[in-house]
Order: sequence, then C-alpha cells, then structure tokens
Amino acid sequence: MTLDAFFREHPRAALGFSGGVDSAFLLWAGLRAGADIRPYFIKTAFQPAFELEDARRLASDLGAELRVLEYDILSRPEVTANPADRCYHCKRALFSLLREAALRDGYPLLLDGTNASDDAGDRPGMRALAELSVRSPLRDCGLTKAEIRRLSREAGLFTWDKPAYACLATRIPAGTPLDAETLGRVEAAESALFGLGFTDFRVRVFHGAALLQLPEAQFARAAERRGEVLEVLKGQFGRAMLDLEARGS
Repeated sequence: MTLDAFFREHPRAALGFSGGVDSAFLLWAGLRAGADIRPYFIKTAFQPAFELEDARRLASDLGAELRVLEYDILSRPEVTANPADRCYHCKRALFSLLREAALRDGYPLLLDGTNASDDAGDRPGMRALAELSVRSPLRDCGLTKAEIRRLSREAGLFTWDKPAYACLATRIPAGTPLDAETLGRVEAAESALFGLGFTDFRVRVFHGAALLQLPEAQFARAAERRGEVLEVLKGQFGRAMLDLEARGS
C-alpha cells in the first residue's frame, strides 16, 4: 500500500503530531493527497519547548491548523512511578485524551508517526496504540526512517535532518520517580548545550549527577568547550560526567 492509497481509503483523520521527522512527513503526505488531516500536539512536562515551536512552524508552513492540548501527565501515578513500561501508560493516557478531542472535532480515525524502522518488540507504547486502534500509515506502507528523511528532504520539509528526540522522561532511569523539577533541569541543560552547538546528544540523570552522552564526532568540541559544558551541567546538577561510550556507537 502507498500513502496515497491509504489516504484515499481514509480521507479524514486526526494525527498525533510531535513536530518530528515522521509525523511531519505524514502530515505533509496526507495534505498532499487531499486528505482532511488535522494535527494535535499534546503538551506535557515531557516535551521541551522547542518541540512545540517546531510543530507550530511546520503546521504553519503547510497551512494546517494545529490544535494544542495540555495535559498534566505527572498527575498519573502509574507514569510518575517510572516503571519499565512507563511508555505504555503514558501513551495510553495521551492518545485517550487525543481520541476524545478528535471525536468532538469530528475525526473518528487516529494516526501516529510510527515507521517501519521502529521495533515493536522494544516499544511498550505500541501496545497502547494497538489497544486504542491507532493507525500507523508509515509503518503500514513499509516506509523506513531513512526513506522518510529522503522524501522529506525532497519535499522541502525543514524536519528532514532533525535528530531523533525521545521525551525528557527517558533521561531518568526506570524505577526513579519522575518530578517536574528534575525534568526542568534536564530541559534547561539540554537547551543550553544546544546553544553551544551540540546536537543529537542526551543529558541523563545518573545517581543525581548529569551524564552527558555525545556522538563521537563531538568529543573534541566538548574538550574544547569543557569549561562551558561543566558550567551548564554543574549549574543544574552539581556533578557532571561524560559517557566515554559514544552515543550511537
């Protein structure tokens, strides 16, 4: 099946929209196919501010009306306990909220941006999507991450080379309770490091300290700007460490 064929069969749908590579391409493809596809961004303590900014920019570029829903995900004890299957509980709560809003707006079908490269066996959130009958057209049509990036570049989408960005909760080890203050410190540290020119990295919480994970190509930059990096990380966490096992290796 092609995306055009999918949207001919499903010409009206609501899209769980993150502003990332996959959902951005899916929104573009749906609109190009003539579908009535409406993007919904759910703002929680797990999304950094730049994600909403990117979502708004992309929706504006495509002429789509973005609906922003705010949700207090930290009010859910099964999420804040941060169990190994936290993503299941989180995804279940967020897409249940999206379903209610979409149905009120007249959109009975829900879509998400899961692609054919995503490993269903390692993503508890996919179980929640299946339970809520959320469709994943990119996955259904066999489109991989590499193909989506290539097609996004050809389409002129600024998201084509945007690094993957998992939610802030992934920075905190499973079993460690989640709270707004810690999530805020992670976001502040990562935002400052973005400002120093670092990309595709993570600031993880490790026994109360900041553990910086970088691609190997950015190790030299970290050494050159060691003082600034330490100032950022120690300013938020008091202690800072560099993971010598390169991110993505």
